Amino acid sequence: MEKRKKIAIRNIELCFPDLDQVQQQQLVKDTLQTMGMMTIETALSWWASDKQLESRVRYEGLEHLEQALAKGKGVILLTGHFTSMELGGRLIMLKTPCHVMFHQMKNPLFNAVMMRARTFHSEGIILRDDPKAMIRALRKNKVVWYAPDQDFGRKTSVFVKFFGVNAATIPATSRIVKISGAAVVPFSPRREQDGSYTLSLGKALTDFPSGDDMVDAQRINDIIETEIRQSPSQYLWVHRRFKTQPEGKGLLYKKSVTK
Repeated sequence: MEKRKKIAIRNIELCFPDLDQVQQQQLVKDTLQTMGMMTIETALSWWASDKQLESRVRYEGLEHLEQALAKGKGVILLTGHFTSMELGGRLIMLKTPCHVMFHQMKNPLFNAVMMRARTFHSEGIILRDDPKAMIRALRKNKVVWYAPDQDFGRKTSVFVKFFGVNAATIPATSRIVKISGAAVVPFSPRREQDGSYTLSLGKALTDFPSGDDMVDAQRINDIIETEIRQSPSQYLWVHRRFKTQPEGKGLLYKKSVTK
Protein backbone atom coordinates (compact mmCIF):
# COMPACT_ATOMS: atom_id res chain seq x y z
CA MET A 1 0.00 0.00 0.00
CA GLU A 2 2.90 2.35 0.73
CA LYS A 3 4.15 2.02 -2.85
CA ARG A 4 0.68 2.83 -4.18
CA LYS A 5 0.52 5.86 -1.91
CA LYS A 6 3.82 7.11 -3.32
CA ILE A 7 2.50 6.69 -6.85
CA ALA A 8 -0.61 8.67 -5.95
CA ILE A 9 1.53 11.42 -4.40
CA ARG A 10 3.63 11.71 -7.53
CA ASN A 11 0.66 11.64 -9.91
CA ILE A 12 -1.07 14.39 -7.95
CA GLU A 13 2.14 16.46 -7.91
CA LEU A 14 2.30 16.15 -11.70
CA CYS A 15 -1.39 16.73 -12.43
CA PHE A 16 -2.24 19.44 -9.91
CA PRO A 17 0.78 21.77 -9.77
CA ASP A 18 -1.60 24.65 -9.02
CA LEU A 19 -2.42 23.12 -5.61
CA ASP A 20 -0.14 23.94 -2.72
CA GLN A 21 1.49 21.17 -0.69
CA VAL A 22 -1.27 21.06 1.93
CA GLN A 23 -3.95 20.80 -0.75
CA GLN A 24 -2.05 18.06 -2.55
CA GLN A 25 -1.66 16.12 0.69
CA GLN A 26 -5.39 16.40 1.35
CA LEU A 27 -6.17 15.13 -2.14
CA VAL A 28 -3.87 12.15 -1.56
CA LYS A 29 -5.62 11.44 1.74
CA ASP A 30 -9.06 11.67 0.12
CA THR A 31 -7.89 9.42 -2.73
CA LEU A 32 -6.73 6.71 -0.34
CA GLN A 33 -10.07 6.86 1.46
CA THR A 34 -11.94 6.32 -1.80
CA MET A 35 -9.59 3.44 -2.53
CA GLY A 36 -10.77 1.84 0.70
CA MET A 37 -14.39 2.30 -0.37
CA MET A 38 -13.56 0.69 -3.71
CA THR A 39 -13.42 -2.75 -2.08
CA ILE A 40 -16.93 -2.36 -0.67
CA GLU A 41 -18.24 -1.01 -3.97
CA THR A 42 -16.71 -3.88 -5.89
CA ALA A 43 -18.42 -6.37 -3.57
CA LEU A 44 -21.73 -4.56 -4.11
CA SER A 45 -21.26 -4.68 -7.87
CA TRP A 46 -20.68 -8.42 -7.79
CA TRP A 47 -23.21 -9.61 -5.23
CA ALA A 48 -25.91 -6.99 -4.54
CA SER A 49 -29.32 -7.52 -6.12
CA ASP A 50 -30.75 -5.15 -8.72
CA LYS A 51 -33.37 -4.04 -6.19
CA GLN A 52 -30.70 -3.13 -3.63
CA LEU A 53 -28.86 -0.98 -6.17
CA GLU A 54 -31.75 0.75 -7.94
CA SER A 55 -32.53 3.03 -5.00
CA ARG A 56 -28.92 4.28 -4.83
CA VAL A 57 -28.39 5.55 -8.36
CA ARG A 58 -29.41 8.55 -10.44
CA TYR A 59 -28.83 8.75 -14.19
CA GLU A 60 -27.99 11.84 -16.22
CA GLY A 61 -28.11 11.77 -20.03
CA LEU A 62 -29.54 8.31 -20.71
CA GLU A 63 -31.16 9.83 -23.79
CA HIS A 64 -27.69 10.18 -25.34
CA LEU A 65 -27.16 6.43 -25.07
CA GLU A 66 -30.61 5.72 -26.50
CA GLN A 67 -30.00 8.08 -29.45
CA ALA A 68 -26.63 6.46 -30.16
CA LEU A 69 -28.11 2.95 -30.09
CA ALA A 70 -30.86 4.02 -32.47
CA LYS A 71 -28.22 4.49 -35.18
CA GLY A 72 -27.63 0.73 -35.12
CA LYS A 73 -23.83 0.60 -35.18
CA GLY A 74 -23.03 -0.03 -31.54
CA VAL A 75 -21.89 2.23 -28.72
CA ILE A 76 -18.56 2.58 -26.95
CA LEU A 77 -19.21 3.75 -23.39
CA LEU A 78 -16.04 5.74 -22.85
CA THR A 79 -14.96 5.91 -19.24
CA GLY A 80 -11.86 6.21 -17.07
CA HIS A 81 -10.48 4.19 -14.19
CA PHE A 82 -12.52 5.74 -11.40
CA THR A 83 -12.53 4.07 -8.00
CA SER A 84 -16.25 3.31 -8.41
CA MET A 85 -15.69 2.01 -11.94
CA GLU A 86 -16.74 -1.59 -11.17
CA LEU A 87 -19.95 -0.49 -9.47
CA GLY A 88 -20.57 2.08 -12.20
CA GLY A 89 -20.47 -0.68 -14.77
CA ARG A 90 -23.01 -2.72 -12.84
CA LEU A 91 -25.29 0.32 -12.38
CA ILE A 92 -25.34 1.20 -16.07
CA MET A 93 -26.23 -2.42 -16.80
CA LEU A 94 -29.43 -1.92 -14.81
CA LYS A 95 -30.50 0.20 -17.79
CA THR A 96 -28.87 -1.50 -20.77
CA PRO A 97 -27.00 -4.76 -21.43
CA CYS A 98 -23.27 -4.19 -21.90
CA HIS A 99 -20.21 -6.05 -23.04
CA VAL A 100 -17.28 -5.38 -20.72
CA MET A 101 -13.55 -5.39 -21.31
CA PHE A 102 -11.49 -7.73 -19.17
CA HIS A 103 -7.77 -7.92 -18.46
CA GLN A 104 -6.45 -11.11 -16.93
CA MET A 105 -5.32 -10.52 -13.34
CA LYS A 106 -2.12 -11.93 -11.84
CA ASN A 107 -3.96 -13.44 -8.86
CA PRO A 108 -5.75 -16.53 -10.26
CA LEU A 109 -8.40 -16.60 -7.51
CA PHE A 110 -9.28 -12.92 -7.84
CA ASN A 111 -9.22 -13.31 -11.61
CA ALA A 112 -11.71 -16.17 -11.46
CA VAL A 113 -14.06 -14.36 -9.08
CA MET A 114 -14.03 -11.18 -11.17
CA MET A 115 -14.51 -13.06 -14.42
CA ARG A 116 -17.46 -14.98 -12.96
CA ALA A 117 -19.11 -11.81 -11.61
CA ARG A 118 -18.67 -9.82 -14.82
CA THR A 119 -19.86 -12.74 -16.92
CA PHE A 120 -22.98 -13.12 -14.78
CA HIS A 121 -24.03 -9.47 -14.89
CA SER A 122 -22.88 -8.47 -18.38
CA GLU A 123 -23.97 -9.44 -21.87
CA GLY A 124 -20.47 -10.63 -22.69
CA ILE A 125 -16.79 -10.44 -21.86
CA ILE A 126 -14.20 -9.05 -24.27
CA LEU A 127 -10.57 -9.70 -23.46
CA ARG A 128 -8.42 -6.57 -23.68
CA ASP A 129 -6.11 -8.18 -26.22
CA ASP A 130 -8.94 -9.18 -28.55
CA PRO A 131 -10.10 -6.04 -30.41
CA LYS A 132 -11.80 -8.15 -33.08
CA ALA A 133 -14.28 -9.38 -30.47
CA MET A 134 -15.06 -5.77 -29.60
CA ILE A 135 -15.69 -4.91 -33.24
CA ARG A 136 -17.96 -7.94 -33.65
CA ALA A 137 -20.05 -6.84 -30.66
CA LEU A 138 -20.32 -3.27 -31.96
CA ARG A 139 -21.41 -4.48 -35.40
CA LYS A 140 -24.29 -6.25 -33.63
CA ASN A 141 -25.29 -2.86 -32.14
CA LYS A 142 -24.10 -3.78 -28.67
CA VAL A 143 -22.85 -1.46 -25.92
CA VAL A 144 -19.19 -1.91 -24.92
CA TRP A 145 -17.90 -0.46 -21.66
CA TYR A 146 -14.37 0.76 -22.41
CA ALA A 147 -11.66 2.54 -20.39
CA PRO A 148 -8.50 3.34 -22.45
CA ASP A 149 -6.80 5.58 -19.87
CA GLN A 150 -3.84 3.43 -18.82
CA ASP A 151 -0.22 3.19 -19.89
CA PHE A 152 0.20 0.15 -22.15
CA GLY A 153 3.74 1.01 -23.23
CA ARG A 154 5.37 2.67 -26.19
CA LYS A 155 4.66 0.01 -28.84
CA THR A 156 0.89 0.56 -29.11
CA SER A 157 0.72 4.21 -28.01
CA VAL A 158 1.06 7.80 -29.13
CA PHE A 159 2.22 10.57 -26.82
CA VAL A 160 -0.34 13.26 -26.03
CA LYS A 161 -1.11 15.33 -22.94
CA PHE A 162 -3.06 14.25 -19.88
CA PHE A 163 -3.30 16.98 -17.25
CA GLY A 164 -0.57 18.74 -19.21
CA VAL A 165 1.87 15.83 -18.88
CA ASN A 166 3.07 13.55 -21.70
CA ALA A 167 1.12 10.30 -21.48
CA ALA A 168 1.44 7.16 -23.60
CA THR A 169 -2.10 6.84 -24.93
CA ILE A 170 -3.55 4.08 -27.07
CA PRO A 171 -5.24 5.37 -30.26
CA ALA A 172 -7.48 2.31 -30.42
CA THR A 173 -10.74 4.17 -29.80
CA SER A 174 -10.66 6.10 -33.06
CA ARG A 175 -9.42 3.08 -35.01
CA ILE A 176 -12.25 0.89 -33.71
CA VAL A 177 -14.80 3.58 -34.56
CA LYS A 178 -13.36 3.90 -38.06
CA ILE A 179 -13.84 0.17 -38.64
CA SER A 180 -17.21 -0.28 -36.91
CA GLY A 181 -18.95 3.07 -37.26
CA ALA A 182 -19.84 2.91 -33.55
CA ALA A 183 -20.83 5.96 -31.53
CA VAL A 184 -18.68 7.06 -28.59
CA VAL A 185 -20.66 8.16 -25.53
CA PRO A 186 -18.68 9.57 -22.57
CA PHE A 187 -19.67 7.91 -19.30
CA SER A 188 -18.61 8.53 -15.72
CA PRO A 189 -19.75 7.24 -12.31
CA ARG A 190 -19.63 9.60 -9.35
CA ARG A 191 -20.10 8.82 -5.66
CA GLU A 192 -22.13 11.48 -3.84
CA GLN A 193 -21.67 12.54 -0.23
CA ASP A 194 -24.86 10.78 0.86
CA GLY A 195 -23.59 7.43 -0.44
CA SER A 196 -25.67 7.45 -3.59
CA TYR A 197 -24.23 7.40 -7.12
CA THR A 198 -24.72 9.59 -10.17
CA LEU A 199 -24.02 8.10 -13.59
CA SER A 200 -23.45 10.79 -16.21
CA LEU A 201 -23.61 10.14 -19.94
CA GLY A 202 -22.63 12.80 -22.47
CA LYS A 203 -23.57 13.41 -26.07
CA ALA A 204 -22.02 11.06 -28.60
CA LEU A 205 -18.83 12.48 -30.10
CA THR A 206 -19.17 14.21 -33.46
CA ASP A 207 -16.47 14.48 -36.13
CA PHE A 208 -14.80 11.42 -34.66
CA PRO A 209 -12.50 9.97 -35.78
CA SER A 210 -10.83 12.98 -37.33
CA GLY A 211 -8.30 11.00 -39.38
CA ASP A 212 -5.45 12.02 -37.09
CA ASP A 213 -4.61 9.54 -34.30
CA MET A 214 -2.84 12.20 -32.23
CA VAL A 215 -5.78 14.60 -32.38
CA ASP A 216 -8.24 11.85 -31.49
CA ALA A 217 -6.14 10.49 -28.62
CA GLN A 218 -5.83 14.00 -27.21
CA ARG A 219 -9.58 14.45 -27.43
CA ILE A 220 -10.19 11.23 -25.51
CA ASN A 221 -7.73 12.27 -22.80
CA ASP A 222 -9.35 15.70 -22.54
CA ILE A 223 -12.80 14.14 -22.06
CA ILE A 224 -11.56 11.85 -19.29
CA GLU A 225 -9.62 14.70 -17.66
CA THR A 226 -12.74 16.87 -17.60
CA GLU A 227 -14.67 14.13 -15.82
CA ILE A 228 -11.86 13.56 -13.30
CA ARG A 229 -11.75 17.26 -12.39
CA GLN A 230 -15.35 17.05 -11.16
CA SER A 231 -14.31 14.61 -8.40
CA PRO A 232 -10.50 14.34 -8.38
CA SER A 233 -10.28 12.04 -5.37
CA GLN A 234 -12.42 9.41 -7.11
CA TYR A 235 -9.84 8.64 -9.79
CA LEU A 236 -7.39 5.72 -9.59
CA TRP A 237 -4.24 7.77 -9.02
CA VAL A 238 -2.32 4.69 -7.85
CA HIS A 239 -1.70 3.66 -11.47
CA ARG A 240 1.60 4.86 -12.99
CA ARG A 241 -0.16 6.69 -15.80
CA PHE A 242 3.02 8.46 -16.89
CA LYS A 243 5.40 5.49 -16.65
CA THR A 244 6.28 5.48 -20.34
CA GLN A 245 7.85 8.71 -21.61
CA PRO A 246 9.45 9.58 -24.96
CA GLU A 247 12.84 9.55 -23.21
CA GLY A 248 12.34 6.23 -21.40
CA LYS A 249 10.43 4.42 -18.65
CA GLY A 250 9.89 5.45 -15.05
CA LEU A 251 11.63 8.82 -15.31
CA LEU A 252 8.81 10.84 -13.80
CA TYR A 253 8.53 8.51 -10.81
CA LYS A 254 12.14 8.49 -9.68
CA LYS A 255 11.45 11.39 -7.35
CA SER A 256 8.88 9.57 -5.21
CA VAL A 257 8.74 5.97 -6.36
CA THR A 258 11.51 3.44 -6.79
CA LYS A 259 11.51 2.00 -10.28
